[in-house]
Amino acid sequence: MLYAIKLLLIMGNCLKSSSTISSSNKDTSNFKFPSPLPSWPAGGDFASGKIDLGGLELHQITSFNKIWSTYEGGPDNLGASFFEPSPIPDGYSMLGSYAQPNNQPLFGWVLVGKSNTNDQSGNILKKPIDYTLVWANNQENSAYFWLPTPSDGYKAIGHVITISSDKPSLDKIRCVRSDFTDETEIDNWIWAQVTKESANGLNVYGLRPKTRGINAQPLSVGTFLIHNSTNDGESSLPLACLKNQNLTFSTMPNFPQIQALFETYSPYIYFHPKEIYLPSSVNWYFSNGAMLYKKGDESEPILVEPNGSNLPQGGSNDGSYWLDLPVDEEAKEEVKRGDLQSAEVYLHVKPILGSTFTDIQVWLFYPFNGHSTAKLGIIDEISLGKIGEHVGDWEHVTLRISNLDGILYRVYFAEHSGGKWVDSCLLEFEKGNKFVGYSSLNGHASYYKEGVVLQGVGDIGIRNDTGKSDMVIDTGARFTVVAAEGLITADVVEPPWLNYAREWVEKVEKFLIGDLKTAFEKLVNLLPDEIYGEEGPTGPKMKNNWSGDEK
Repeated sequence: MLYAIKLLLIMGNCLKSSSTISSSNKDTSNFKFPSPLPSWPAGGDFASGKIDLGGLELHQITSFNKIWSTYEGGPDNLGASFFEPSPIPDGYSMLGSYAQPNNQPLFGWVLVGKSNTNDQSGNILKKPIDYTLVWANNQENSAYFWLPTPSDGYKAIGHVITISSDKPSLDKIRCVRSDFTDETEIDNWIWAQVTKESANGLNVYGLRPKTRGINAQPLSVGTFLIHNSTNDGESSLPLACLKNQNLTFSTMPNFPQIQALFETYSPYIYFHPKEIYLPSSVNWYFSNGAMLYKKGDESEPILVEPNGSNLPQGGSNDGSYWLDLPVDEEAKEEVKRGDLQSAEVYLHVKPILGSTFTDIQVWLFYPFNGHSTAKLGIIDEISLGKIGEHVGDWEHVTLRISNLDGILYRVYFAEHSGGKWVDSCLLEFEKGNKFVGYSSLNGHASYYKEGVVLQGVGDIGIRNDTGKSDMVIDTGARFTVVAAEGLITADVVEPPWLNYAREWVEKVEKFLIGDLKTAFEKLVNLLPDEIYGEEGPTGPKMKNNWSGDEK
């Protein structure tokens, strides 16, 4: 067996141009939520369709005119489609076009802009002075992608697409004054001339601000970037994003709106049929014998109060304190299994992308994380002993909701030290507009589909098994908002355990011995430290994605 494992660990499309294209502007299949959305409670500028950046007014457009499509290359080799916002309200101007892969229904947005009465200079937006052709498809149904050339002191925000080789009208699009812009970076992959992302060819990507987080004011416009090998030497991308100069948070939802939003979109989280380590409420965990240890006084741990009021507050993760299961062995085994009946989710609400979106982080607490299982080529399942086992497992998903229309556009599924953004049009829904998530067996990573996801290289890696069972939590039925930033009328009291900065488990060493350790060495070096428990899990507020963006 060990010889076969070692052997497997040692073992480690032709380019095809797009030829099936279309310039048709016929309707693309649009995504619709399963049920009509409710009317949101009144208050503020939330879901008004507009936002004032401090002189630059933006309007969100979700209806489009298709300019060009290709049906090869990109995700699932299904091609991509490119659109202009249409109709554009009177007085507003296009800032860039929209694109998305064809492996999903049409579901997106792009911002258009105009100067408003707060723009005393009257020159936040300006026509380009020229265009540069950045790529052309010169086949039977042609397409041309143009980069606007801005005046000095201005930045281009998006591309213009035409089906004619003639340059677009200079009145077609607007560039933005530099003080209302910021740097971008590539985001989701939309298309390439081959079926996979190409390091030496043309790719199309979505764009997002380089600087993101609670206090960051750059925002996405919904545009895309034509990127090819000639871009690689550039220190910054040729397109910018916008920056919100208005710090009033006027578009953020109030507390009743947050409650209505979460009750509408709150996920059902399903647990694997073989799962034995279920979530619980934090108070249940504390009330059933959780212990607080202090370095130097390990022989005299103290019981944690049911609400965590005797936990050390603030400070840093200095290794002075940690939490652990009850001392009594019988009680310890019972607590490990959690208590689904008591389980609730803990919400963190925060502004993101210059207050154009609200993120609702949905945190679940598990008293215990089970052992990991590996797949090694033809060997489907092999236990990794105690690797993966640790106390106090925090996992989450994040809902990203537009403050301009109240639509849930994306969900982030956290997977150990990383995760994945998934557009709402790709989600599974139940009982209206509540989406479905899956918690992986033992490890509790979050996924939007059931099945097996390997964390590793090729067919060698850690198994993340998900599936439906009778064990499920309706997060909308039991939730508490534990923290909120940017809300106009929020009266949120943070529980004491939220500000406990230390680990929820004592640090432990990797647990592999002898030949087994050697055989798995290449695999285990690929895995994040929290798989081993080497770096004990901290609470939600201590994680980088609490105040920053998801990875």
